[in-house]
Amino acid sequence: SQEQTVAQAEQLNTNPLAHYPELQLFIAGEWVSKGDRKSEDVLNPATGEVLGELPHATEADLDRALAAAEEGFKVWRDKLPEERSAVLRKAAALMREREEQITTAASLESGKPIMQSRMELKMSTEVLEWYAEEGRRAYGRVLTQRQPGSRMYVVKEPVGPVAAFAPWNFPQGNPARKMGASLAAGCSCVFKPAEETPATGLLMAKCLQDAGLPDGVLSVVYGVPHVISTYLLSSPIIRKMSFTGSVPVGKALMKLAADNMIRTTMELGGHAPVLVFEDADLESTLDMAVAAKFRNAGQVCVSPTRFYVHESLHARFVEGFTARVNKIVVGNGLDENTQMGPLIHSRRRDAISDLVDDAVKNGATLNTGGEAIEGPGNFYKPTVLSDIPLSARIMNEEPFGPVALINSFNDFDAAMKEANRLPFGLAAFAFTENTRRVNQLGEQLEAGMIGINSFGISVPESPFGGIKESGHGSEEGIEGLEACLVTKFITEV
Repeated sequence: SQEQTVAQAEQLNTNPLAHYPELQLFIAGEWVSKGDRKSEDVLNPATGEVLGELPHATEADLDRALAAAEEGFKVWRDKLPEERSAVLRKAAALMREREEQITTAASLESGKPIMQSRMELKMSTEVLEWYAEEGRRAYGRVLTQRQPGSRMYVVKEPVGPVAAFAPWNFPQGNPARKMGASLAAGCSCVFKPAEETPATGLLMAKCLQDAGLPDGVLSVVYGVPHVISTYLLSSPIIRKMSFTGSVPVGKALMKLAADNMIRTTMELGGHAPVLVFEDADLESTLDMAVAAKFRNAGQVCVSPTRFYVHESLHARFVEGFTARVNKIVVGNGLDENTQMGPLIHSRRRDAISDLVDDAVKNGATLNTGGEAIEGPGNFYKPTVLSDIPLSARIMNEEPFGPVALINSFNDFDAAMKEANRLPFGLAAFAFTENTRRVNQLGEQLEAGMIGINSFGISVPESPFGGIKESGHGSEEGIEGLEACLVTKFITEV
């Protein structure tokens, strides 16, 4: 209720750090504290303060996690689908009960506005519930007989232990997708969330444990990313990998996975184009575009980035976009009034600054923003660039930050050529009222997800994934479950 939300907000403002848990590893059903392990500080990107000390898993810890996954798989795959479904549904219910702690931790360590963390929790619980139900529908089929008395049939079975790696930008959503798919299919999972946002994944794992997940089915580990991934993927125990992150890291992990023929789902980078045609509803498009672009400070893989606006609307679009951006409230994510928080760390802020400076040097027009915000935290002003030449790095490299790029076009073919120019193919968007053009856009845009007159391209029942260098395979939807299942054909005579 609204009263509960206000009460929660008041409590958070008094002592938000009280909601940040001790950082541990979760291995074989046990919570493992730092001890004499190496560790790293987890920082609040809005203030720079230390939130906690994160222990790094040792090789012995990883061996335990792998052994637990091997044994846990034997237990979990033999559970009835209804039993697995009940655990996931209970975990989702517990997440809702613990919303205050989970969303506060997420905003503390990621910097995102608390309202966005609450929306993310809602989405994450829906993902778990979707998989809880879809896991009961991993159907096979019976084929027609080839001879009397024979039987031929196809069954779906869990692929085996899964190694899953998630980034920091959606510390609730990414774990829900990866843990939900593997567990619903009957697989065990060794999960490594991002070291920048560890508490949220641990709190979700606690919900699964309290919901009745058997010990060993899920382990959560942290450490130096390439060390952890190399160790896990070199093990013959792992049969499936799910990764969300950058293109270079994704390619490196695929090479490691190839040595053991590990199945992969790869959701990699993007640089989403947005085509705005002359018949688009300008004001509505602007409202949606600014909200979508600066969600999570632009640190979203499907964030709309390259806006191509018909020349008849271009000047008004730039003016209206800039005016809206100048009203965005930037601040600490725990402030209820904040609309955009900080970047995750100073390296990301510096990378954005370099890309914007390069664009301006190459002749781009800086309409607003373009500089860091003084004071503590990794804040960067919401930025709008227009008339950016293709020679600018930002037109070719994923910015992953609060920068919108606005260029003009004058015909459909030119717009389509530019939209498809880059090797990325994760998401694309377009705004038009022309039905015939809508069909053309659906056919010709090279992306795994396309939004027409909308930026809403992700719901639990829809596949989430890209093409080209943005990866392969999908999470969510029936495709996400299928990624954790193998197909077996059986014939009886």
